[in-house]
Amino acid sequence: MTTSTGPRASTRSDRIGAIVLLVLALLYGLEASRIAYSFSSDPLGPRVFPLALAGLLALLSLIYLMRPSGAESWPRGRLLAASLAIPALVLAAALLLEPLGFAIAITVMVVGVGRIFGASWRAALIGGVAQAALWFVIFRYLLDVYLPGGSLLGL
Repeated sequence: MTTSTGPRASTRSDRIGAIVLLVLALLYGLEASRIAYSFSSDPLGPRVFPLALAGLLALLSLIYLMRPSGAESWPRGRLLAASLAIPALVLAAALLLEPLGFAIAITVMVVGVGRIFGASWRAALIGGVAQAALWFVIFRYLLDVYLPGGSLLGL
């Protein structure tokens, strides 16, 4: 009988990861292929870069699927909770973006990630506010990207 930390389990972990990456590549490629653009814009259009990324991810995940390398065992306990909490924070920030605005959503995400990595509440809050302000200035004023102000805040 093979334990969950043996070589067979790590090969299985590699293959599970490769399949997840392949599915993500296919979904990303499908969404990228739906990007509409006018013919008067860039000659290649906005689809090329996302489709190239999807193709590269699919190729690398197929290589990883065919040649597993013996990954570490799956995380447990606190490490598993932290590993799941970070994508959950990213999803929460994406869901909060429209109702609360860019600055608050990014602050919540950075504070949460800071706490996961052991920052004090004070340090996490300072980092969250600083990161939100930095990215707001970069996107809004340097890159001229529209950022939602928050529909609940009336902005």
